[in-house]
Amino acid sequence: MNLLFICSENRLRSPTAENVFSAYPGIRAIGAGTGAHAQTPVSRGLIEWADIILVMEKHHQDEVARRYKDALKGKRLVCLDIPDHYELMQPELIKLLKERVPEYVRLSSVET
Repeated sequence: MNLLFICSENRLRSPTAENVFSAYPGIRAIGAGTGAHAQTPVSRGLIEWADIILVMEKHHQDEVARRYKDALKGKRLVCLDIPDHYELMQPELIKLLKERVPEYVRLSSVET
């Protein structure tokens, strides 16, 4: 399953999600950002690649829905409601992601 995580600048929240969920079997995760200076900008190609698009805040959801309306047909676009209050790989952010993402994505156990 291909998961696209979207925040503003693709520096903190979505790269953390990409790192965390890429460790799950059968999951391919990419982080992207809606901002002009995002490390990996959201693109039509990424939207088409994704099975599920998970945004961090409502304004990301609104922007993606507006910019990529036709590419979203048949896709799930969900808001995780995670504010921009966290650092990269901050334990509290990881905990929140691990609580919220399974509401939308079926995950197998991570092999250690």
